[in-house]
Amino acid sequence: MLTDLAIRKLKTPEKPTKIYMGKGLFLLHTPAGGKLWRFKYRYAGKEKVLAIGTYPQKMVKKACDDRDAARKLLDAGIDPGQERKIEKTAAIRSALNTFEAVGRLWFEGNRSNWVESHAKKIISQLERDVFPYLGKRPIADITPADVLEALGKIRDRGDESLGHKGRGLHETARRAFGNCGMIFRFAVKKNLIKSDPTRDLKGDFPKMAPKHFAAITNPEEIGQLMRAIEGYNGSMIVRAALKLSALFFARPGEIRHSRWEHVDLDAGVFQFWVSKRVKSRDEPILHVVPLCHQAIAILRELHNFTGAGEYVFPSARSFARPMSNNAVLAAIRAMGFGKETMTAHGFRAMALTRLRETLKVPVEVVEKQLTHAVPDMNGTAYNRTQFLDDRRRMMQEWADYLDGLKNGNIRLGKVA
Repeated sequence: MLTDLAIRKLKTPEKPTKIYMGKGLFLLHTPAGGKLWRFKYRYAGKEKVLAIGTYPQKMVKKACDDRDAARKLLDAGIDPGQERKIEKTAAIRSALNTFEAVGRLWFEGNRSNWVESHAKKIISQLERDVFPYLGKRPIADITPADVLEALGKIRDRGDESLGHKGRGLHETARRAFGNCGMIFRFAVKKNLIKSDPTRDLKGDFPKMAPKHFAAITNPEEIGQLMRAIEGYNGSMIVRAALKLSALFFARPGEIRHSRWEHVDLDAGVFQFWVSKRVKSRDEPILHVVPLCHQAIAILRELHNFTGAGEYVFPSARSFARPMSNNAVLAAIRAMGFGKETMTAHGFRAMALTRLRETLKVPVEVVEKQLTHAVPDMNGTAYNRTQFLDDRRRMMQEWADYLDGLKNGNIRLGKVA
């Protein structure tokens, strides 16, 4: 049997030459200088040849070990050539069924159910926090411990402090965990895995107690805020966004991404895509805001400046993009309201508090305007009633109430 040293010293032959190593193994030496390991065997009465590598990538001892492994398969009644094909097929399938590949299939299958901003957040989070750790792994090989280790890296970065950054990282880990669970359950339905490895880890990623956005709710302070907004000397577009944030009390992103195609000033209707999905609703929601007289006047004036574009509140740099997500918040700070006093999201809490406590509007009407889930009479299913007439009356009453506070005509909820 040739040694590695002897093989290295072989002279290139003029024609293909077989050098037998015993027990079916031989080295095929080609005129081009190639040295190819082959294993000759018989299976079901037929002579076959199996390629098992090249020299020197595979040295003599490894080639002999591979030959012996193939002979063991033969002794067990298995064709080593067919077994090799099965292994290759499994490897290819495994490569196509990595966590990232399956995750992207799940994402593409669901993105039409999400508003654009929500879809971008999901895929960005997966690409940033999950795929680097689990993406290249075959999804069928991932264990609960693997998930815990990968997502624990995010969570642990937030455990040193429960300040803003710490809470944010904890919530990031929890949401990544939820998305991973949905990907694994998608794989179960596609018969790629037998069970969801996140099933037993729910206690490791609990939802933290909510941290409420700072909001002004005192009537006198609301009046001060409304007067500050009226006197805001920055961008006219930002001032309009501030006014309508108070009148609509929608989420900041819903205001920023609103489009003129969804505004009908003659019908008194303003619509926007709800940025936060309601659990019992799978499809995106185009929410209807009945317009009060004050809102119509603001929008008519604004239309003269931005009506030719797509967005109601375009960016200061380009009308092709929505306004910056910090524009309203920066204006609130510029008017002298600190982060512990008021936020862009705080207009929602401001309206909820005064509509319930002062104006005595029924809770289901307020919650509907906030695009929260409204229980039905049994307190369970999502109530699809629009309460449109009730909300139209409420929105006008709310606008008049804000004007009264701004002008100093209302104290403690009563007309002076």
